[in-house]
Amino acid sequence: MVDPGYILAGYRVATRADRQDWQDAGLPGRGLVPLSECVVDLVPVDPNGWDSWFASPHEAEIAREQASKPGLHVLGVAFAAADVPGLLADIADGGWDASAGSLPERLVRRERFPYSGTRQMGFELVGFDSGSWHTWTCLSGLVADVYQATGVQPGRWGLIQDEQDARRAAQWLTDSGLGDPKVFLWAAALLTDVA
Repeated sequence: MVDPGYILAGYRVATRADRQDWQDAGLPGRGLVPLSECVVDLVPVDPNGWDSWFASPHEAEIAREQASKPGLHVLGVAFAAADVPGLLADIADGGWDASAGSLPERLVRRERFPYSGTRQMGFELVGFDSGSWHTWTCLSGLVADVYQATGVQPGRWGLIQDEQDARRAAQWLTDSGLGDPKVFLWAAALLTDVA
């Protein structure tokens, strides 16, 4: 079971992905569930495409239905309460502050993640970069580097199944400086499938 101290980031409407040739061979071949626009298509909240974080599962489900695109799923996303101050600082450094609403505003409110009506899928290592999120799976060789250093590897859906393993891997990735040079802080995002 996951620590109940997880803070709601929001909901994403995303496709599932198949592993691409440039991604680590250690990932499952089909059905990857990333929250990053590096790997999947996201349905935006606004018509300009500036924001893809929905405030509620209901809003996300309406957007999924209206998109009329096959294979879209609603993902709930949360971060450990202990990671929120660092994430907010990183997001603000990237030019997106709490007054802009959406994700940073929800993190500032520290609203607990509502587990009801969701199915935990696992944890994804993500980092913020000037308005978008990178996943450890979008950078060739990074999954293998994390595995070699920590023994942590992705399982079903390309996600880490154990919370402590995910947090340890995110810390190692932050400390190592590997990955995208614009990502300074990596965090373990809890992903859930919204029923």
